[in-house]
Amino acid sequence: MSRAVEINDLRLTPTGSLPVRKSLGQYVFENLKHAIIRGDLLPGDRLVESRIADRLNISRTPVREAIHKLEREGLLRKLPRGGFTVMNLSREDIEETFGIRSVLESYAARLAALNHQEEDLEPLEEMIHEFQIALDRGQMDKLPGINTAFHNLFYALSQSPKLIKMINDLRDQIYRFRKIILSIDNMAKTSNEDHRKMVEAIRRRDVSGVERLVREHILRGQKVVLHALEQRPGDF
Repeated sequence: MSRAVEINDLRLTPTGSLPVRKSLGQYVFENLKHAIIRGDLLPGDRLVESRIADRLNISRTPVREAIHKLEREGLLRKLPRGGFTVMNLSREDIEETFGIRSVLESYAARLAALNHQEEDLEPLEEMIHEFQIALDRGQMDKLPGINTAFHNLFYALSQSPKLIKMINDLRDQIYRFRKIILSIDNMAKTSNEDHRKMVEAIRRRDVSGVERLVREHILRGQKVVLHALEQRPGDF
């Protein structure tokens, strides 16, 4: 059942702090997109232009521009009787995203094993340590951000700007899945152990080993997300 969103409850930033040179439409787009990615807006939630415009104290035109851009990106769907709803993710969406990730990220790992310098691994080890501290303290809300920072550093070791851009094009979808994976019992611990093994394989320049570790890591995450989809379809 869809939920009519109370816009006042969302962490939308008023336009008084609008950055210089950023259009209102782009500003609203980024606010709403981040709300979807953070999970403030859930699949099935309905958005109404007038409520968003009133909340931000602007006209409907930039809101309409933002909503249509989100629709083109596949994050919103137009409703037959007016308004828009946050898109649900299907099994096919999940399998496609994880399949693409497994190819791109395992190749990034291969290049990282070949191209890295020893000192490049220190920031990765720091992220692993930071993640473990947050996990031990039960600070679960911090884990997705630390995990994302680790993966970004990891991709950078590939030294391939085109490959990094291709991976980043999936960043928003990946972040939504990452939050689900790290909320599952023992998956946060398993994820950090995987990261340790990846770093060690890179250090040894074990090209085939790190490719296999990354592929297994990603496909394990896919399995968890698909199981969550079956158990809680309304969350997707």
